Amino acid sequence: MIHAAKSGHPGGSLSCVEILSVLYNKIMFVPKEWKKSPEFAKRDRFILSKGHASAALYSVLAQKGFFPIDELLTFRKLGTRLQGHPSTRTELEGIEVSTGSLGQGLSMATGVALALKLNNNPASVFVLLGDGEMQEGSVWEALMSAAHKKLDNLIIVIDKNKLQIDGNTDDVKSLEPLDKKLEAFGWEVKEVDGHNEIDLENAFIEAKKSTKPFAVIANTIKGKGVSFMENNAGWHGKAPNDDELKLALEELNA
Repeated sequence: MIHAAKSGHPGGSLSCVEILSVLYNKIMFVPKEWKKSPEFAKRDRFILSKGHASAALYSVLAQKGFFPIDELLTFRKLGTRLQGHPSTRTELEGIEVSTGSLGQGLSMATGVALALKLNNNPASVFVLLGDGEMQEGSVWEALMSAAHKKLDNLIIVIDKNKLQIDGNTDDVKSLEPLDKKLEAFGWEVKEVDGHNEIDLENAFIEAKKSTKPFAVIANTIKGKGVSFMENNAGWHGKAPNDDELKLALEELNA
């Protein structure tokens, strides 16, 4: 998709593939016909706060039948529903809110989770954040609000690939000790290997039983599965050329 568009964010998309796969295939209740389903109101909500990883989300949505898989190759092209950041909520089923401006997704999710509580709706709200995004003050305001409102229906996943567009997150603005900070803000925390689907599934099952808002810190590798992309900040927002695409697909298929 990113090769065809000649733009996109492969590094942060590859780091969150297993997270999205587990959520959509093992954890979340998402009616097959979505808005046409009588159970639509009780669906679990997913918000991609790190909206630049839209290629991964669109791939999962297409495989779940939200739109034809062939449409994936319109990604980031003029007139497409598959914008570079999820921004076509009114046109594309499966998108809850428009995202992409980092630091905003959790604030929106907190509002959604509170509304569900007020309506006695049993649905959960899942949010995927980038670790670089955790440097934004608005994220910590939302964390504090969620704990204050006792939003045990709110579950966040932090894609901790340790890199952002400017380099290593520890060099730009260290988050550590992230687990202790989240706990101090009133959240229950679980740290897992973000590429281990069994560990992720177990963490989400535990999260749904929690009496607090729950944070899953998923330790991941930026560019996972492609040797020349792994742990390379240069692949944050860069499209592969023909030769790089060929090699990347060979490695992923292997």
